Amino acid sequence: MTKNTILDRSAGIAVWRQILETLKAEIVSGTFEKDGRLPPESDLAARFGVNRHTVRRAIAALTSEGILRADQGRGTFVASAPLNYPIGPRTRFSEIVSGQDRAPSGRLIGSALEDADALLANQLEVPLGTSLIRVETLRVADGIPMMVGTSWLEQALVPNFVADYADSGSITEALRRAGIEDYRRKETRITAELVEARDAQQLGLPLGQPVLVVESVNLDMAGKPIQYARARAAADRMQLVVNGEH
Repeated sequence: MTKNTILDRSAGIAVWRQILETLKAEIVSGTFEKDGRLPPESDLAARFGVNRHTVRRAIAALTSEGILRADQGRGTFVASAPLNYPIGPRTRFSEIVSGQDRAPSGRLIGSALEDADALLANQLEVPLGTSLIRVETLRVADGIPMMVGTSWLEQALVPNFVADYADSGSITEALRRAGIEDYRRKETRITAELVEARDAQQLGLPLGQPVLVVESVNLDMAGKPIQYARARAAADRMQLVVNGEH
């Protein structure tokens, strides 16, 4: 447990800034591990002998510097380096995360059947009204929520997709179980928007934070569209890298 820290109130340096510098030094030295949670504000206030408002100001400054991150409903954490997420002909979340020594996982957070409207019919090259499976997923790296995604797939092609994804946590594996052994990215469109309330809850982001929006179409190896997806990624946790060969 970290000892109480005596602050020099006669040094002419604001107390909150002394707290900031102390915490920063401890983070750099490894006292708090990457992705480790900071003690609650009340504990830090007691340690430094100040009120919580003073601690909050130091934490806010460290967050704005990218040293800390605030996950809504979970606490304040030491920020890790953003995940490099290559966008290319072969974009696989699990492979990308594993390749950076992080543990990937996926979770089904919703699903439904819906008829293809004009947009979805165009993206998937199916007739209007075709029955589609819509799945909502949460993708995680080392226990940290990275992106929420909505995917649409033709029900006739992947009738058991929801159960297979729920079981495996992998879109690639769920497609493989449907007989689609491999697939490639046709196109990717990247924009940004302010996080919506439901996504903010899943990602642990405060409202008003930006998210990266990645729209994509995947094809099977015969060139047929099999998945249209719209993913929303936490902008401070993921860095999109566009493959020059794409």
